[in-house]
Amino acid sequence: MKLFKLQTFKSFWALKPPKRTLQGHPRRLVSDVYSQYESVRQGAQEIPKYFNFASDVLDKWTEIEKARRRPPNPAFWWVNGKGEEVKWSFEELGLLSRKVANMLTKECGLQKGDRIVVVLPRMPEWWLVNVACMRAGIVLIPGLSQLSAKDLLYRLQASRAKCIITDERLAPAVDTVAAQCHALQTKLIVAKGSREGWLNFSDLYRGVNQSTEHSCVRTRLQDPMIIFFTSGTTGSPKMTEHSQGSLGFRPLLSERYWLDLTPSDVIWNTSDTGWVVASLGSVFDPWAFGACIFIHNLPQIEASTILNTLCRFPIDTLISAPTLFRMLVQNDLSSYKFMKLRHCLSGGEPLNPEVMEQWKSQTGLDIHEIYGQTETGIICSVFRGMKIKPGSMGKAAPLFDVQIVDQNANVLPPGVQGEIAVRSKPLRPLGLFSKYVDNPQKTAASERGDFYVTGDKGVMDEDGYFQFIARYDDIIISSGYRIGPFEVESALIEHPAVAETAVVSSPDPLRGEVVKAFVVLSPAFSSSDLESLTRDLQEHVKKTTAPYKYPRKVEFVQELPKTVTGKIKRNELRNKEWGQV
Repeated sequence: MKLFKLQTFKSFWALKPPKRTLQGHPRRLVSDVYSQYESVRQGAQEIPKYFNFASDVLDKWTEIEKARRRPPNPAFWWVNGKGEEVKWSFEELGLLSRKVANMLTKECGLQKGDRIVVVLPRMPEWWLVNVACMRAGIVLIPGLSQLSAKDLLYRLQASRAKCIITDERLAPAVDTVAAQCHALQTKLIVAKGSREGWLNFSDLYRGVNQSTEHSCVRTRLQDPMIIFFTSGTTGSPKMTEHSQGSLGFRPLLSERYWLDLTPSDVIWNTSDTGWVVASLGSVFDPWAFGACIFIHNLPQIEASTILNTLCRFPIDTLISAPTLFRMLVQNDLSSYKFMKLRHCLSGGEPLNPEVMEQWKSQTGLDIHEIYGQTETGIICSVFRGMKIKPGSMGKAAPLFDVQIVDQNANVLPPGVQGEIAVRSKPLRPLGLFSKYVDNPQKTAASERGDFYVTGDKGVMDEDGYFQFIARYDDIIISSGYRIGPFEVESALIEHPAVAETAVVSSPDPLRGEVVKAFVVLSPAFSSSDLESLTRDLQEHVKKTTAPYKYPRKVEFVQELPKTVTGKIKRNELRNKEWGQV
C-alpha cells in the first residue's frame, strides 16, 4: 500500500480491528436487504421515489450486522500480495465513508450534484470515495488508471469536475493540464508525501475535525450518481450518466441472476476501477446481497498471482475478462487447488469455446458469459444452472426485454441476424443509462423505434440464447478495453511521418482482438527501417493517449480504400483482417 506501512495502515483504517473467520451460513437470509423489496419485485408496492444506496442498502446491512443476523464475513477485504490486508465490516465501511463524505463536503467544498473525477488503482480509498459520494450526492466520474494527460484534460473540461482524486503516478499529468480546467478547484492525492498544489488525502482525512456522523442526502431514484466516459467510433468519448436507480436500485428490483450471491459469499472482480463492471461487480450488486467484496491490488495481471490468490483465499465467485482466462489455461491448472471457487464469469468480449473447454476440463468449473455495455449494464447472462451453449452469451437478464431487430426496429425471428436491442418504450427499464450528458443528439440516436440499439450484431436461437456476431460500428474491444478508432487515429496523425491512417480491430489469440493501424506515409517522409518506424509510432500513441490504445499491429500501405465521397472504408479493412473477403 502506498499510504502507510502495514502497522500504521491497519491502525488508520480499522476503527475496531476485527478478528473474523469465514464460516458457513444458510444460503438465504429471510430478513436481508434484498428480501425487504420482495413486494416491489412482485408489483404489490410501487418503486420508491427516493433512494440512496448508502443509506437504504449499506446502512441497512449495518443494522442486520449489529443484530448478528449476517455471517461474520467482512463486507470489504483488500490484499496486496505483500502481507498487507484491510478488512471492513459494513459498520466500519459506514463510519469511514461518513468521515470521507465530511472531508469532501466540508474541507473540499463539494455539494450535491457537483462532479468529481476519481482515477485510482485498486486501493481501499477508491471504495471509500464511492460510498462517500453516494452519501453526499456527489457525482462520481471514474477513470482508467492508464489515462494520459490528454485524456485527463478532455475529461476534466467536458465534465466540469470541481475535484480530482488520483495517486502520485498520474498527479504530474494532471498538473500539466490543470490550468486549462477552469472548473477544477481541488486536487487530492493519495500518496505518502505531499505535492505542491495538492491536498493529501490521508492527511486531510486525519485532520478532519468532524465526527463520523454524517447525514446522508436525500436523493431521487433518477438523480445522477456516476458518469462513465465511453469510447465511440467518431469524436471523443461520451459521458454516459447512470442514476441512483439504474445502478443502485436495479439489483434490488432484479432477480439474483448473473451473480446469485448471498451474505456468506466472497466475490473477486479483477476489473479496472474505471470500468462499469467494477461498479456492478465490485460495488452495487455484491453489496445489495450483503456479500463480501474481495480485492487484490494487482499492479500487474499475472497468471500466478491470480491462481495463487484463488488457492489462498475463500473466494466463491470470480469475474474476469476473457484475456485472463486465456492466460490462465496456458498454465498447468492441476497443480492448483482452489479453496472455494464455484462460480466463474467472463465478459467484455466473446470467450473462445476452446478456452471454456480447457478451463472446465482442468478445474471442473464452467465459465458463465455475460454481455452488456456501459449504457446498459448486464443485459444477457448465462445464469447458474442454465445449459451452457458454447459461443452463446446466455439469455436476457431480468428487467430487460432483449430482441434482435432490423434497421427499421422490427423484431426479427430466431435464427435471423440483426442488431441486439433493448426495448425502451413505453417503459424504460431501470438499468438503462439516463442520457449522454450534454449530447442530446447522441442520446436520441441511441434509440430506434421502441428500442435502445447496442450497435452490436447478433442472433437469437429458438431457446432464447443470444450470440454475439460482430459490431456494427468500429469500436475495438481488446482485453475488455473499449477503444474508439478515432482516438488512435487522432494520435497517429499528429506524427510527422503519417499522412493518413485508418484503425480497425485485428484478431489476436490472447486478447481476442487488438488495434491495427493502416498507415499511409507522408510524401516528405522516407524510411527504409519500417520496424523502427513502427516502434516509434507505437510509442508516440502511448505518450499521446492511454497506453492500452496503442496499435499492436501496423501495416504501411500506399492508399486507403475509400468511398466515392472520400470516406475511409474501415469495414473493408476490418473484413480483410478477419478473413471475410
